[in-house]
Amino acid sequence: MPHRILLCRTLHPAGMAVLAERKDLDIVALHDPPVEQFHQHLSSADAVLCWLERVDRAALAAAPRLKVVSRYGVGFDTVDIAACTERDIPVMVVNGTNDLSVAEHAMMLMLAVARRVLDNDQIVKAGGWWAKDGPGMVDLAGRSVLVVGYGRIGSRVARYCRAFQMKVMVMDPGFHPARIAADGFTPIRDLRAGLAEADVVTLHCPLSPATHHLMDTAAFAALRPGAILVNTARGPIVEEAALVSALQSGRLQGAGLDVLEVEPSTATNPLYAMPNVVVSPHNAASTEEGLARMARQAARNILDVLDGKRDPAFMVNGDIA
Repeated sequence: MPHRILLCRTLHPAGMAVLAERKDLDIVALHDPPVEQFHQHLSSADAVLCWLERVDRAALAAAPRLKVVSRYGVGFDTVDIAACTERDIPVMVVNGTNDLSVAEHAMMLMLAVARRVLDNDQIVKAGGWWAKDGPGMVDLAGRSVLVVGYGRIGSRVARYCRAFQMKVMVMDPGFHPARIAADGFTPIRDLRAGLAEADVVTLHCPLSPATHHLMDTAAFAALRPGAILVNTARGPIVEEAALVSALQSGRLQGAGLDVLEVEPSTATNPLYAMPNVVVSPHNAASTEEGLARMARQAARNILDVLDGKRDPAFMVNGDIA
C-alpha cells in the first residue's frame, strides 16, 4: 500500500523531484486548505507537509495514520509539539536551508528603512525629485544594532551587520555570553539595557510564551529615540498597537516587517499608511534558491521518517527519536 503524502500547497519542483524518485507514494496536493478540508484529507494521510496550517489536537484526532509532520520552514509555533510527541509523531523542520535568505531579507528591510527607499521611490515616480523635508536618510555604519536571537539566522545577521561596520550587540539567553563575546559581539543580558543602546533592533527569536509581545510599550519606551525595528521572526513577538504608537510619536524612525501579528492583515491596518514602514508578506525565505532548499529538505524529512530513519538534526521533538 503506497504512503499517502498530503501537501498543503504546491511544492517547489526541487521537492517534487525528490518525491518523484519514489514509486511507493500517493501524493495529494491542496492549496491553503480551510480547516475542515485539511482535517478531511488528514484522515487518510501518512505524512503531511505544512506551511501555516495548524496541527493541533483536533487535527491529530482526524489523522489516525499520520506518521510525520514536516514543516516547510524552521518555525513550529503552528504545531502542537506535545500532542505530536504523545503520538510518537516526529515534527520535522528544514534547519539550515533558509537562514541565508532570511538574513539577506533582514538587511534589505534595514537598508530600505534607513534610506527611505519606498518614500523616495514614490516621490520620483510621482514626478518629484527630492523630498520636501530633505533626504532624511542615515548610514548603518557606526550605528549600534541589537540582534535578538542568535540561532542560524540571527548569527548570520550579526555577521552581516559587522560587515556594514555596525556595532553589534547580541541577546540570546540560550548562548553563554562568553560564546557571543568570542564571536566578536557584545553580549546583552538585559533587554531594556540593550534597547537603550540600540539604533537598530532586529528580531530573530522563536515565538514562545516568553517572547510573545517582547516588544511592547515598555520596550519601545526603553528604545533609543529614532531607532529602526526589523522583524523577520514572528509577528506576535511585537505588540502591533505599541509599534503603531511608537511610530506615530516619532519614537521610531521606521520599521521593516516581514511578519505581522495577524496574517494576512486587514487593509485598514494603520501600518500600511505609514511611509516609514516597509512590509513584505512573510516571504523572507522565499527566494528561488531558498524555496528549492526548503522543498528538498522538507521532502527528504518525510521520506526519512517513513523509511525509519529519523534525523535528530531536523526533529523538533528529538526526545522520541
